[in-house]
Amino acid sequence: MTPKFKICLYVSCLLMGMSVTGVVAGPDENDIEGPSFVDVLTLKSIEGVQIAPDGSAIAYTVKSTDWDENQFDTEIWLVRDGEKPFQLTNTKDGSSSSPSWSPDSKKIAFLADRGDQNQIYLISTDGGEAQKITDHEDGLGSFKWMPDGQQIVYAAVDPVGEDKKNIEERYGEFAIDDAEYQMVHLWITDVNTEETPDSTRLTSGTSFTVDSFSPSPDGKKVVFDHRPRPFATAYRDSDISIVDISAGSITPLVDQPGPDRGSVWSPDGKWIAFNTSMSKQYYFYRNVELAKIPADGGEITVLTSSFDEYPNVFKWTEQGIYLNSGQRSLIPLFLLNPEDGSLTKVADTPELIIDVSFSEDNKTAAVTALDRTTLAEVYKTPLDHYSPLKVTDMTAQVKDWPLGTREVIAWKSKDGTEIEGILWKPENYDPNRKYPLLVNIHGGPTTAARPMLIANFVYPLMQWLEKGALILEPNYRGSAGYGEAFRSLNVRNLGVGDAWDVESGVDHLISSGIVDEDRVGAMGWSQGGFISSFLSTNSSKFKAISMGAGISNWITYYASTDIHAFTRQYLHATPWDDPEVYAKTSPMTNIKNAQTPTLIQHGELDRRVPIANAYEMLQGLRDMGVETKLVVYKGFGHSMSKPKELLAANWHNWQWFAKYIWHEEIEIPH
Repeated sequence: MTPKFKICLYVSCLLMGMSVTGVVAGPDENDIEGPSFVDVLTLKSIEGVQIAPDGSAIAYTVKSTDWDENQFDTEIWLVRDGEKPFQLTNTKDGSSSSPSWSPDSKKIAFLADRGDQNQIYLISTDGGEAQKITDHEDGLGSFKWMPDGQQIVYAAVDPVGEDKKNIEERYGEFAIDDAEYQMVHLWITDVNTEETPDSTRLTSGTSFTVDSFSPSPDGKKVVFDHRPRPFATAYRDSDISIVDISAGSITPLVDQPGPDRGSVWSPDGKWIAFNTSMSKQYYFYRNVELAKIPADGGEITVLTSSFDEYPNVFKWTEQGIYLNSGQRSLIPLFLLNPEDGSLTKVADTPELIIDVSFSEDNKTAAVTALDRTTLAEVYKTPLDHYSPLKVTDMTAQVKDWPLGTREVIAWKSKDGTEIEGILWKPENYDPNRKYPLLVNIHGGPTTAARPMLIANFVYPLMQWLEKGALILEPNYRGSAGYGEAFRSLNVRNLGVGDAWDVESGVDHLISSGIVDEDRVGAMGWSQGGFISSFLSTNSSKFKAISMGAGISNWITYYASTDIHAFTRQYLHATPWDDPEVYAKTSPMTNIKNAQTPTLIQHGELDRRVPIANAYEMLQGLRDMGVETKLVVYKGFGHSMSKPKELLAANWHNWQWFAKYIWHEEIEIPH
């Protein structure tokens, strides 16, 4: 049979002019049983939680899908003790996000884009019209209340200078790489005024750009993280300083090689805790430490030297430092003793504790969490005896769906390493039957697959499950949650060891007698796309592969990505120093072995994994006579952020695997 080759330049007009009623489930979705792609993409989800300082109410954000405007909308909801949740904001043609309670629990500040980029607004918890607090030309990012409730400190990007505007007016738009950028700086503003108040600048200049920050408990100072330039790779040079508000002076606090950031104050204002690499040369895959330093400067004390994972700090309270951290495939809540570094597990239910907010007296917490049987929900719990009470019911959206089951399994890889993964099984699973298997490989690599009820991205997992497939999500070497030694196993071994882990998982399920070895496919995005690409040119186990925003050649990637340091960290060399390790780990090296039909999906404007990687893989597969198709999503970078394009990407994957796993020809509906 003559191979077919096709480049599909996907454009937004594919579904333009169609409201949600034009793309709902039914005959137009080829009689897909169970939830349609649109159903899954339309699910509302909780994204953040903030409990009132007095513990009486909880604000949280809900993301919903606006098909007519082809966007996702985020709004703030509120639930009071003993009452049902209600929507507090309704931002026309935009979103409201980042709710933050005033210290007296009477108002909520939030970010909203109401025609003038993100600004801070203030609204009463009883509702009504929100007051605009800031008016920055280029908008702003994060903000924090000052402890007295009279002021808010925030970070905003400096506007484009007149010189730059004059140059663009005469010569058009151009940029010198790594030489032209706008810095982010700190400002402070009053909030108890009738009109939009003036703001006062706290930091300035071109020597650093501000990242995260936190006011001191007495409201006199602000600790902030900063880096020399606002580029992704500049975080490796991040340091910590303190600005005295009244004096306007800035005092360096932590200045050492490698990233130091994520600063939080102790309750008495005498100490500052922060995340640090402690000057390690290779820190991308090493443990991030939590350390403390006197607020007036002094010796740094590492608190987590005996904790073999990443600590994610929520708050330093009188009881200790609350944090969560991946522990294998789950995420518990911990309490760390800042005196001796000892760690106590506070909670492990629900299985994935994502976000925690604390009342002012630290006796009550609001928790965002989920597990293998629920969507993310908001819970309220006392902290002296953790007993979460669910106050939302987002899972009701899927109560009538065939959901199947999720279980954590383990197997041995080629070199004997134990690998864990999540196995999805369909409703009415029959252990005596052999099923098609689809392997969904996570990105990162230092993220992890979790036992979640719904995974909502470009892969129609719920529909494949209902079609009668098993789904395996492997936590290959390098994944977070399994300790530093495990995360180091793909150093100078990218792709090679990862492929061992994926293939051995497939072999494990085949040997268990539940998988049809003639109907196995694999897919993944970003690092998962790289591993899929590596499997495409190095494995014969798969009948179809989907490579999403993946790397095909580490030299191509190294020269054009916006995070050059990634390869230097993992391969311990540049391609000019050690071309052999770049060749060993690059999918293109073994392109002549490729035989698996491969779908390639990529964002047109991707800087993280530039699209040259997609075209290189496409041309290599073409030259080898392997069936392939490249879909370019116009206007997108490394991820997909609009529902219609996500819908299209789901269809493209559904169509590809239907052809090669189920031997069905499917047309995408118009």
